[in-house]
Amino acid sequence: MEQFIELIKYIVLGIIQGVTEIFPVSSSGHLVLFSNIFLGGEDINTTLTLFLMITNMGSFLALLIYYFKDVKELVVDSLNFVFNKEKRNEIIVQENFNYAVKLIIAIVPIGIAGLLIKDYLPTNLLSIGISLIITSLLLFLVFLLRNKKFSNDITFKNAGVIGLIQMFAVFPGISRSGITLVGGLSQKIEIKKVMRFSFLCYLLISIPVSGLGLYDAIKNPGKIDIPGFSLAFIFSFIFSLLTIKIMHKYVTVKNLVWFSLYALTVGLVSITLYFI
Repeated sequence: MEQFIELIKYIVLGIIQGVTEIFPVSSSGHLVLFSNIFLGGEDINTTLTLFLMITNMGSFLALLIYYFKDVKELVVDSLNFVFNKEKRNEIIVQENFNYAVKLIIAIVPIGIAGLLIKDYLPTNLLSIGISLIITSLLLFLVFLLRNKKFSNDITFKNAGVIGLIQMFAVFPGISRSGITLVGGLSQKIEIKKVMRFSFLCYLLISIPVSGLGLYDAIKNPGKIDIPGFSLAFIFSFIFSLLTIKIMHKYVTVKNLVWFSLYALTVGLVSITLYFI
């Protein structure tokens, strides 16, 4: 019975990862919070880092499937631009190559920040709560801009600005997708375009993260609850795939206020639990 309850905990954590990785409310913040609640008796620092990487792989796979056509076109056209002189002058090839470069520009800052300060980031419930409240305020700021016209395409300058803003998402509790939406919408880029750009950035960022997750899993097999981690991975994949479809179909600038209120609530809960 106890083992069954433990598996249920991992399933719930996988679902939380899948949903919150897509919605702009910080998956890392939620997993730190709920891991402290569900797995509080374990060595959180060692278990959680590996768990985050494994469940991140589930979300990565889901988004790769959802955006497979886009990824394939970007990769093929970028290769054609570099190696195929005949195709290089085609407008669509040039556009896709430029888009791929913009994605790389946008992920460089967060990659550098992650390498430099990842070992110094606070992961207690107080810091998570504060970060979630910051996420809430950022989303509410975007909501206040809801009557602006969002029609611009993503330029190299936009990609750079988004990259610099996205850098703050290394702090657990700051939503990467949320802060990317803030960066894009603040530059009057339509929300669907920002979402596509954000999640394609996530795919690029997740390649090294997933690689590190596999390496750590092989290096530290004793830290893994294989049945639990496997279930968390599967449910993270399923719910990431379901949530991205909902996100694209229903989420608009106007209803970001609900995510803002939700992040505020969870942030306050996290701070309260810290002091209890």
